Formats: sequence, structure tokens, C-alpha cells
Amino acid sequence: MLAPSRKEPGRLEAASRLKAWTRSRFSLAADTTVLVSEIESAQAGFPPVSTIVAFWTAERKHYHWRIFKPLGEVVEDDLPPSWMKPAR
Repeated sequence: MLAPSRKEPGRLEAASRLKAWTRSRFSLAADTTVLVSEIESAQAGFPPVSTIVAFWTAERKHYHWRIFKPLGEVVEDDLPPSWMKPAR
């Protein structure tokens, strides 16, 4: 995991923005847990830093995906389409 720059300016705001976009895109309840993590990858062919987003629904279903960018570079269009999560 990437640990060096937790004090990076804008990091908290970027994570909060990504969580808000995720809640909106997937019509999640306010109490749904959304996890945002930035990780390093040592695997050949992968970017050195990626962002992982995960959430769990009330039905205890788990969804996650990787965005091949550092957290601070993620934009709303990087999220997968809402149809990736089955309709309720």
C-alpha cells in the first residue's frame, strides 16, 4: 500500500469527492460504506499508483473497481457506468 503522502494537500478532498460521485452514480444510501484507497503496484504493465473504490450495499453485496490513476487525478468520468451495479 502507498503510505508516504497522507498529508498531501487535497487528498482528503479528492477522496470525499470520489465517494460523493460513487454515491450519486450508483444511487447509494447515505449510510452505505464507500472505501477509497490508493495503492502501489509492482506488477509489470500496471501504473505505479492506482485508486481502488469499493462499497457494500444493504443486501451485503460487494462492488469494487480499480482506476489506473493516483487519487488526486481521478475525475468523475473515470467511474464505471451505473449499470455495473444491478438494479434494486
